Amino acid sequence: MSAVSIALETKPWLKHYPPGVPAEVDVDVYQSLPELLEESFRKHASRRAAMCMDVAITYRDIDEMSAALGAWLQSKGLQRGDRVALMMPNVLQYTVAIAAVLRAGFAVVNVNPLYTPRELEHQLKDSGAKAIVILENFAHTLQEVIDRTPVQHVVLAAMGDMLGFWKGRLVNFVVRHVRKMVPEFKLPIDQGRTVTRFNMALAEGQRMSLHRPPMTPSDVAFLQYTGGTTGVSKGATLTHRNVIANILQTEAWFKPMLDKLGDKPLTVVCALPLYHIFALTICYMMGARLGSMNLLIPNPRDIPGFIKTLQKHRVNMFPAVNTLFNALANDPEFARLDFSELVVSNGGGMAVQQATAEKWLKITGCPVVEGYGLSETSPVATSNRLDLHEFTGTIGLPIPSTDIVIRDDDGRDLPFGQPGEICIRGPQVMAGYWNRPDETAKVMTADGFFRSGDIGVMDERGYVKIVDRKKDMILVSGFNVYPNEIEQVVNLHPGVLECAAVGVPDAKSGEAVKLFVIKKDPTLVEEDLIEYCKQNFTAYKRPKYIEFRDDLPKSNVGKILRRELRG
Repeated sequence: MSAVSIALETKPWLKHYPPGVPAEVDVDVYQSLPELLEESFRKHASRRAAMCMDVAITYRDIDEMSAALGAWLQSKGLQRGDRVALMMPNVLQYTVAIAAVLRAGFAVVNVNPLYTPRELEHQLKDSGAKAIVILENFAHTLQEVIDRTPVQHVVLAAMGDMLGFWKGRLVNFVVRHVRKMVPEFKLPIDQGRTVTRFNMALAEGQRMSLHRPPMTPSDVAFLQYTGGTTGVSKGATLTHRNVIANILQTEAWFKPMLDKLGDKPLTVVCALPLYHIFALTICYMMGARLGSMNLLIPNPRDIPGFIKTLQKHRVNMFPAVNTLFNALANDPEFARLDFSELVVSNGGGMAVQQATAEKWLKITGCPVVEGYGLSETSPVATSNRLDLHEFTGTIGLPIPSTDIVIRDDDGRDLPFGQPGEICIRGPQVMAGYWNRPDETAKVMTADGFFRSGDIGVMDERGYVKIVDRKKDMILVSGFNVYPNEIEQVVNLHPGVLECAAVGVPDAKSGEAVKLFVIKKDPTLVEEDLIEYCKQNFTAYKRPKYIEFRDDLPKSNVGKILRRELRG
């Protein structure tokens, strides 16, 4: 039997690949992400790379500004491999900062800008970040914790920094004084700490030269923080090779569609936050690879404002999660937009609901192509074909250079149609969890597969469908919420004796957090816990429902049985 027929026998999905999509991609053609990015900056120099609030910058702009910011960071004494945190919504500065950190030889630590002080402190301490680029709107959060973190250098950005002199001043005035979106803050600058405005750092860096340190494929590029079984958020360590692999794998999957479009610059809606792995790889990294323009949406929850932005463009790609597709599809103004050039709507981060997919297709004429992945897989592991025109209910086929098996609890491969844990192997799978070999050992098998924690089935064609979740993780609008984290923090409330958190179905967000509480203080009321959770959790982690009980279901050894609470 030939090697090809053996491969087809063991990898049934290859038979169902679209024409032109290879079984494997060479992920070692680049040594590092800066090598890939700098090639794209040169190739697409005159093209628009990003637009925010009607102001665009080109790839040449990102090239020049990221070199300046990278040189400035190097001048502060940071060494190759040091971590730099980025804490911003989707603004132009983010696109510059990502490239700057990588080109300077450092690792990016992406931070949710809506984190509470507790969440931010953990991530900065755990990652060992020595510098942070942060939008001033969130500096008050940093102020509360910075003295307990290793951060020595703060680059302070403002909304209007890259919008031009007059528009920038107007935007900053409105944000600061009219909408009052910048709470008062005072960042300490003692003990050798520096606080520098973003534009000042750029100006100083332009008088410096960026030193390009030698980089290897195994160097750390990103720490993408995700929850853990212990309740402590941990960093998925993504190397340069991991992310390069996923860029090239995804590009290969898109090749049939791209060939039809020729060399036409694409406009990509970047409403998903760049600190999330989905947007980071699909919008930013693959966008640079293809010379696309990312239409940055700083606040996608402002649906009317979002639609007004879309009215000005004919977009080609629309990556989103189900909740965003649903919110837009149910707004009558959205249906009036021009979708004549929309060719791909990528669904990921959470399950795409059939009703949402069908409504989106009816309005836009473009089907939602659902894929699947995790922070630990950079993220894409599977995708449906881009030429499908109906809802499949599956997460598609393994993408090139990716193996997927379905295994039982003892690690044995299961036959087609049998539910088991989805296990993933490929060059996009993380190197492990940052400084947590014990946690890494729990999810990585001896033969190199990552145990996803999701229960799925594979059919004879290689299509995979998720049927359940093995772990207790709650998926809220595409974001992971781990019950242990919720429970550990809520249990610290003096009025709480015991608690348990579970996920319950939610029409808007897919799932929502429900908290079951046994009182220690009989005067404790729901409002007390709501306020406490506001102080300790970013919005998507906060319990939507709170139920007081006299007891909680437990096993013989005293473990709370969350499955019984889920009903």
